[in-house]
Amino acid sequence: MVFHDPERSPRETCGVFGIFGVPGAAPLIYQGLFALQHRGQEGAGIVTSDGQRVCSIKGMGLVNEVFAARAWGELPGNMGIGHVRYSTTGSTRIQNIQPLVVECSDGIWAIAHNGNLTNAGNLRRMYREAGAIFQTSTDSEVLVHLLADPMYRLRPLRVARALNELRGAFSFLLMTRDCVMAARDPLGFKPLSIGRLSGGYVFASETCALEQIGAEYIRDVQPGELVVVDKDGMTASQFAVASGQCQAQCIFEHVYFARPDSQVFGESVHGVRCQLGLRLAREQPAEADIVIAIPDSGNAAALGYSRGSGIPLDYGFIRNHYVGRTFIMPEAHQRSDSADMKLAVVREVVNGKRVVVVDDSIIRGTTARRRVAVLKQAGAREIHLRIACPPVMHPCFFGIDFPTQAELIAGHRSVDEICRFLGADSLGYLSQDGLLAPFRFPRAYCTACFSGTYPIDVGTVHSKTELEEGALLGPGDIREI
Repeated sequence: MVFHDPERSPRETCGVFGIFGVPGAAPLIYQGLFALQHRGQEGAGIVTSDGQRVCSIKGMGLVNEVFAARAWGELPGNMGIGHVRYSTTGSTRIQNIQPLVVECSDGIWAIAHNGNLTNAGNLRRMYREAGAIFQTSTDSEVLVHLLADPMYRLRPLRVARALNELRGAFSFLLMTRDCVMAARDPLGFKPLSIGRLSGGYVFASETCALEQIGAEYIRDVQPGELVVVDKDGMTASQFAVASGQCQAQCIFEHVYFARPDSQVFGESVHGVRCQLGLRLAREQPAEADIVIAIPDSGNAAALGYSRGSGIPLDYGFIRNHYVGRTFIMPEAHQRSDSADMKLAVVREVVNGKRVVVVDDSIIRGTTARRRVAVLKQAGAREIHLRIACPPVMHPCFFGIDFPTQAELIAGHRSVDEICRFLGADSLGYLSQDGLLAPFRFPRAYCTACFSGTYPIDVGTVHSKTELEEGALLGPGDIREI
């Protein structure tokens, strides 16, 4: 599992998992969400149906915390969807935990979303001005209002028409009393896979979750595709086709987010990360005695760097997997202290050595600076930082919690200036050509966070918060006791 440290890492929106036609769906969804826990650790939820009743359990915390004291009899049925969440749109509130469950004129709908809708603010404002009431501050809720709109009456045509109104990044799972639907945006920003299990169907953000329950991977939901499974089987249709650029798959799935044992966008995550490390060794060589990784997402790239350079790989950092989740701690100093407790230096490995330190990315630089400092305190003679992606210079509007350009260290400093700030002896990033080289279809990936060239027009705004400003409820709009 990739354990995320918000002081050093970007945050992904969410992970989704769904099942249709498999008896006892709830514990299987639980297992699938457990495999996707790295994609969201703020909250989790499961909604199931037995064809008549729709039941829901959700709460703040990790998957095992939310469902620890619950009996599976509370979630009956052979179909359901689940969700694990990080908040990149909408505050950390229980109302924002998904799947969202609502009742419309034609029955109950449940919705789980991975991604970020760039036109959510405009849609939300339009419906609020028309008298609609919103229960959450998450962008996902706008789909609920589109589905309830009298303009969209026929199902599944109404779903296709509603999805076609959305802009930005989304992988959606939707559920009614008698069917499960899956959809990806026309550019395919976020992954979503289809599997088979015991005559039924399974959907998951990553293939590792399919393997967790013994499901067989069939294929991915295609960009702009709506897949519907019900008692008659599975049907698929195209609800939208992207104009211009054919795809914009998130490159950070391979750099950081996805579990290494997953296949994402048709590529092995572990294999890609090893290749990135190999190319990093060619592009940014260093004279050193050992290579070490910043665990966990830097492990494969460090292995590749070692192979490419011939410098032996060793364990310079040991991770303490029992440290609490730092992002929920209220005080900044608590988050910082907890982040430092997560990694410990193995002094005898680095003492007196010239060390290459391989990491997946640098976002703000504050934690990387602390890592360099503790290596020096442990006696490292030289520290050469090598990063398995280009400098992150631009905010993301499509589901990654990158801050504004001003908060990104590479957004306003040169590589030499970053190196001096971090206190390293040298700093080398992988080039964008090197980043894309391992892929069979390199033009199918979004690299806007490096290049500033966005696949969708985001206007002149400088951050995702600015894009949504004035349209979404903020954490101060509702006071919770």
